[in-house]
Amino acid sequence: MSDAIPEHPTLDPLFVALSERCVETHEHCDRVGQLAWMLGTACGLPANELELLAAAARFHDIGKIGIPDAVLHKPGRLDADERDLMMTHSERGERIFAAVPCDQASAVATAIRHHHEWFDGAGYPDGLHGEQIPLLSRIVSLADSYDAMASTRPYQRPRTHEDIMRIMREERGRKSDPRLYDLFEQLTEQRA
Repeated sequence: MSDAIPEHPTLDPLFVALSERCVETHEHCDRVGQLAWMLGTACGLPANELELLAAAARFHDIGKIGIPDAVLHKPGRLDADERDLMMTHSERGERIFAAVPCDQASAVATAIRHHHEWFDGAGYPDGLHGEQIPLLSRIVSLADSYDAMASTRPYQRPRTHEDIMRIMREERGRKSDPRLYDLFEQLTEQRA
């Protein structure tokens, strides 16, 4: 099995559209794909599930195509209405990906929908908790959290690896699946 995320020609136009909409989101999704692939491989996912994971990770924020620039690129904190609008990106992403003409679009769309669910049930859009959250979504969530804190954002500077891991350790069992977090921590320490 290869360590590289497989290319999928059917999805290329969607990835180009994401890049045209927002280069930063495109690059973030690419990095999240790499991290999710690493974690999924370490979890022993079979090749077909790794491909689904790769697609879900690379397109987890595709729903941001429908978020206005004033919200998507706002340099400060979002107000309540803006936050509510931003939170719709996971459901928008599900709808967009469900329209992709490939056999497993529904499974990938479901993983995209739930990438902001929290292990303790405090996430969105459906308030799922624990094992109710699809495994692919839980993996994408960890990778997304790490890269979001490691990257420059309109509202924050990048954090150090040590700071990120401290924050993620504090969220272990609340935001993230504790077993997946433990494996992720081992993998990132080995890479450091």
